[in-house]
Amino acid sequence: MLAEEKKLLAARLKSGNLAKLRILTDSILPEELAEIINENKEIDYKKIFQVLEPEKAIRTFENLDFEIQNDLLSSFTIEQLSSTLNKISPDDRTALLERLPEEKLQKFLSILSDEERKVAQTLLQYPEHSIGRLMTPDFVSVKEDWTVSQVLDHIRKYGKDSETLSLVYVTDAQGFLIDDIRVRYILLSPLDKTVSELMDRQFVALNAKDDQEVAVNVFKQSNRNALPVTDFHGLLLGIITVDDVIDVIEEEDTEDIQKLGGTEALAEPYLKISLAKLIRKRAVWLVILFLGEMLTASAMGYFENEISKAVVLVLFIPLIISSGGNSGSQAATLIIRAMALGEVTIHNWWKVIRRELVSGFFLGLFLAVIGFLRIAFWTLFTNLYGEHWLLVAFTVSFSLIGVVMWGTLSGSMLPLLLKKVGLDPAVSSAPFVATLVDVTGLVIYFSVAMFVMRGVLS
Repeated sequence: MLAEEKKLLAARLKSGNLAKLRILTDSILPEELAEIINENKEIDYKKIFQVLEPEKAIRTFENLDFEIQNDLLSSFTIEQLSSTLNKISPDDRTALLERLPEEKLQKFLSILSDEERKVAQTLLQYPEHSIGRLMTPDFVSVKEDWTVSQVLDHIRKYGKDSETLSLVYVTDAQGFLIDDIRVRYILLSPLDKTVSELMDRQFVALNAKDDQEVAVNVFKQSNRNALPVTDFHGLLLGIITVDDVIDVIEEEDTEDIQKLGGTEALAEPYLKISLAKLIRKRAVWLVILFLGEMLTASAMGYFENEISKAVVLVLFIPLIISSGGNSGSQAATLIIRAMALGEVTIHNWWKVIRRELVSGFFLGLFLAVIGFLRIAFWTLFTNLYGEHWLLVAFTVSFSLIGVVMWGTLSGSMLPLLLKKVGLDPAVSSAPFVATLVDVTGLVIYFSVAMFVMRGVLS
């Protein structure tokens, strides 16, 4: 749906009466209707749900933001609440229930039917951020001695309750997964052919207790829109579909980007998180970075004698530390993203070091040449840098090469080091790397100055 069409529909949904809303919503897909409501919070979505057909209402509800879902459920009668909670897919229901306060969670669980309550409690027992929280037990399973005709009859009978019908899963008598088969192979096979004749016994399965990031990586490699989920022993528990994995990717990327910016992950939409919580999540890293930057003053105090003898060196401090911080932030961002995509692992550390040292040298050399020419050019028109301008130019140039090399090395190694000790690489945020390089960059700068200008500073 085009952006202009969405705006027009949103405007009509805001002002329409029930009769007009019924006609208007009939022409909109549930996913598109949910998107319009999510993007236009001023729409009276409670009125819209009064006119939706039951099945369309459920599909629309499943795609709404949590805040809107929660508000709708609070406005429903007990009958509407029971119908909605029992009919939405188990994985979407788990995503809703896990965000509720305990009292409300228990209330909603008590409203579910015995069968659905058992399913909901089972899924909620899995660790937070595990694959088990994303899976649904709604799938079609068959036996290997069945004929294609039997499989098709089984799909007609139970397929309407399945999350997806692109695959059927072959299990043994105890329910252990032994294969999966694409439905198109079944549709194109003779009716008397058995399932065992269609099997190749090559399948990919996820473990219910694994982290959700594992599912993301497996989906990227398997080119499937659904994957089976088993326990440690291979018992088929459910399936996870690609739409749930897309949500995980969005959440993980958002979290990493926020950490790269030097803040704790918000875990809530920016406009929905309380101001107090927003300040707290940002303040922690700001304080840490501030304390780190205080070491810059300590470093400058250590070289106070050298600075007093060549005050001109102070002019280039922002240039030096910003170049190191920028190069470190670049390297950290590139490595963190490469790790997220599986392009770089801890075992590649030596290769990364070599690449970044070479890259840092040439990047620093480019900046060094520009800095040298800048000082030389300025000297033609002013005596700002004094009679020893050439020594100052060499000091700045050599320092830029050293600081940029150190920045790229630090920025690339910190994420790998954090991964090695079991921490999230994203916490080696660009501001953190920049602060580290700021302090060490000053040490490099004044150390180079003491060597190059030793006759002047003595």
